Amino acid sequence: MKASARLRTLLGAGDVIVAPGVWDGLSSRLAARAGFPAVYATGGGIARSMGYPDLGLLSLSEIVDRLANIVEHAGVPVIADADTGYGNALNTQRAVREFERAGVAALHLEDQTFPKRCGHYDDKSVISAMGDADLVLIARTDALAIEGLDAAIERARAYATAGADVIFVEAPVSIEQIETIARRVPQPKLINMFQGGKTPLVPVARLKALGYQIVIIPSDLQRAAIRAMDDALAAIARDGSSAALADRMVTFKEREDIVDTAGWLARAAKYGGV
Repeated sequence: MKASARLRTLLGAGDVIVAPGVWDGLSSRLAARAGFPAVYATGGGIARSMGYPDLGLLSLSEIVDRLANIVEHAGVPVIADADTGYGNALNTQRAVREFERAGVAALHLEDQTFPKRCGHYDDKSVISAMGDADLVLIARTDALAIEGLDAAIERARAYATAGADVIFVEAPVSIEQIETIARRVPQPKLINMFQGGKTPLVPVARLKALGYQIVIIPSDLQRAAIRAMDDALAAIARDGSSAALADRMVTFKEREDIVDTAGWLARAAKYGGV
């Protein structure tokens, strides 16, 4: 079954899909190994992994190359961040085709002007209001912070009428707004939840009761990794080794198991070794 069809099956099952944010093959493997049914290829995470802020600085080809790597290693459906489509309507059409070729199961497009900003940054602006038939199209609106909740909901309804499979109203700032969106947008909905964002954290069971079907957690894994790397670097600078952090590091064997080194070597042996 194609990844897109698998995601549609998950959506049809009625449970909440929690998709942690990943940015490369390794983080994808870790999320899938932890048992998550899908992962979220975060555009911001990909940008930061290349040393850039989430300001629409990467090209379509850079993103697609990384998506292919994520899809290869995730083993579960990948929900991808397509930003604003990388230009005008024609650019967006090409972007969707390239995302399909990379193997993503779903993608979301947003209504910010180009170049976009992270949905939890200030000073955003919004525009005026596929080959894979199973590809899940998620329509994101960032209008709430600029035009207000009613306008954002009006946009969401328009996007649903235009054929979006899932609606994503970005950055509600209160429980009341989360509940209002749920009540007034009956279509399947995605919500962005991460520690320290503008949106308050709500238990998954409550989100399910409200009708949200996809919960993405874009930045938490990467932020945890950054802190862990900072701590390891500080220990190495101080002590000349990371011995003080041994209990917080995976073992050499665990690292090799994650990337299936034994499996690769076993396959290599069939061809005369490496």
